[in-house]
Amino acid sequence: LVLTNAHNLRGLTTLVTFADGRSVQSRAQGVDVDTDLVVLSVDTGAAPALEWGDGTVELGAPVFAVASIPDGHRVTVGTVSATGRSFRGPRGRLIPGGIEHTAPLARGSSGGPIVDAEGRLLGITTLRLGDGFSIAQPAGPTLRERVDALAAGREPQRRLLGIGAAPAHVARRMRQAVGLPERDGVLVRAVEGDSPAERAGLRQGDLITTAGGTDITSIDGLAAVLDGLGDGESLALHIVRGTEELDVVARFEDAGDDATSDVGDS
Repeated sequence: LVLTNAHNLRGLTTLVTFADGRSVQSRAQGVDVDTDLVVLSVDTGAAPALEWGDGTVELGAPVFAVASIPDGHRVTVGTVSATGRSFRGPRGRLIPGGIEHTAPLARGSSGGPIVDAEGRLLGITTLRLGDGFSIAQPAGPTLRERVDALAAGREPQRRLLGIGAAPAHVARRMRQAVGLPERDGVLVRAVEGDSPAERAGLRQGDLITTAGGTDITSIDGLAAVLDGLGDGESLALHIVRGTEELDVVARFEDAGDDATSDVGDS
């Protein structure tokens, strides 16, 4: 099994090249685009696996980044410049707990490991920030659980409303522009056909102010409420339509049935 970033994949198969020059076709065992992870199934031969670290890193600790280059590998050194960093996945979902580091990386190096001086895995570099900084997903218990699930073919099925949404500051500005009072919430910019949102009666221009009894002040807050829903559980929404206050209920089928829609800041 090989772990890397999902955004590196262009299909369900890809060629994996090993340090001895051997190249083998692999197949995706499990993909999670939202957290930008993929586990590939491939004949690794005698290639040794990295030992996992315990997920504990300290500010200022040295780290070594490993990247693939045409003639082999490049190893660079840097330090942990920040911990607990949050960043966005490919579809805009917030990924918390990242390790920011200063090990220099060339463009295209994401999906490679950062390791400590003993070669133990500390994280998977996922995002280059520019100015010499990158963010890695830490190799702690959370990542191991995700990897184990993907390795077993269990891809996450998240509940989605089926809307395109604008963040709170855009919603306030747009309401001001048409003479409506300011309200915190997520503004519905689009509603996907035959989605839970459409079946609940949501319309373009609606402002979602509470979901499941939780005040909604951001797209991330709405996504967190959706992620917390259990099987067969519906979601009560309070919305503002112009000056009218409305309560609607979004009902979901299996989480995978609505996987073509998403909450995003379009």
